[in-house]
Amino acid sequence: MTTLVWLRRDLRLLDNPALSHAARQGRVLPVYILEDNEVPGMGRAGRWWLHHSLSALREQFRQRGCPLILRRGNPQQIIEDLVQEAEVTAVCWNRLYEPATIKRDAAIKEQLTFRGLEVRSFNGSLLNEPWAVETGQGGPYRVFTPYWRQAASQVAGDRILPVPELKGLESPVKSNDLRDWGLLPTKPDWSGGLAWRWTPGEKGALDRFDKFLETGLQKYAGYRDFPAENAISELSPHLHFGEISVRDIWNRLTPFEELAGIGRSANKFRSELGWREFSAHLLYHFPHIPTEPFRPEFSDFPWQQDDELLECWQQGMTGYPLVDAGMRELWQSGFMHNRVRMVVASFLTKNLLIPWQTGADWFWDTLVDADLANNSASWQWVAGCGADAAPYFRIFNPVTQGQKFDPQGKYIRQWVPELRDLDSDEIHAPWQVQKERTGGYPDPIIDLKATRERALAAYKSLK
Repeated sequence: MTTLVWLRRDLRLLDNPALSHAARQGRVLPVYILEDNEVPGMGRAGRWWLHHSLSALREQFRQRGCPLILRRGNPQQIIEDLVQEAEVTAVCWNRLYEPATIKRDAAIKEQLTFRGLEVRSFNGSLLNEPWAVETGQGGPYRVFTPYWRQAASQVAGDRILPVPELKGLESPVKSNDLRDWGLLPTKPDWSGGLAWRWTPGEKGALDRFDKFLETGLQKYAGYRDFPAENAISELSPHLHFGEISVRDIWNRLTPFEELAGIGRSANKFRSELGWREFSAHLLYHFPHIPTEPFRPEFSDFPWQQDDELLECWQQGMTGYPLVDAGMRELWQSGFMHNRVRMVVASFLTKNLLIPWQTGADWFWDTLVDADLANNSASWQWVAGCGADAAPYFRIFNPVTQGQKFDPQGKYIRQWVPELRDLDSDEIHAPWQVQKERTGGYPDPIIDLKATRERALAAYKSLK
């Protein structure tokens, strides 16, 4: 029996349900398909990550004598072609949950089943299926806390699937050259900061998680909001591309639950995994949230598109150090600390009144962990128009946020070097010191108090 395993965002060997199932059946044909419309729809940072993740995965399969086949084009046609070429008798994959993907996969499954093939799909990316967690009335949750209380109680303690023994095909199957896909930047090659910070692939994911358990978990509950403290896992891009299993993470946290001094951190980290689950739950039940507000009254919100202010925000030149540090970290490394993400998103949507969709588009292009569910739900949460959203009057003040969560200015100094010589009591409001001491750093582009009042008036107009 030959089983085609259609790999998507499950680029790993450990705890991969579809791959393990195929290996038990007989010969395995692992395939990754790049859709023609996927490249323009994928952010540039995501394309960079995908190239290196596939390169690492291809080597893992090569070492096991089971080559990874790369094809580009229409998935249904490519799978049908491979069924003929390799005399495939079964097809399997791990499920994805974006609206368009669900529809596409259902059509492919129907067609293959009609042709007499065995077709199976598995949950390889979530702790709970989005439809498996319901309210007492039988519908989807709209608020995180009751959702997570129910969802956490339903997480199964299944064992982690080991890396399977693989038996490849006897005859070779033609594969594309990954370099021909053009996923990497050319001229200019802006990816140096990404390469310095990240190691895409399953080994990079497991190494990063090991390091977090050794040095970061102990501090997580107390310091996760402090961007200079190295208390976060930075696993989000690895999770998005499926280089590590969320069930593996969950299970490896279990021994820490009851330990004094670290149990609180383990449970807090699990609840952050819960926000990832909640975002997937929302996207599945409310598929309009990537483009439209969850709360319909926000369809009439008086957003103001200002390209000049937007460019200042994108380039980290707003004159507010914590905002600019976050935006420069994003541009240089493809990542931004979560606390700072909330601050920069609040600044864009509430102080500048620029639509949340504009911010979501920028994050989609520049984040290595850009994920449709997380990105959409998080931007709506900050803007006040999403499920379980921050109240409209919660407008993050970047000065006070910096003073509270980067009190010594260590994070700001790392990403805004013009201000590195300022004292800690000066660095959060550099416009108050002599201009020659700020190295050409810009003055604030807006007044925080005036724009806060404008935002509050705009929100109140919706009532």
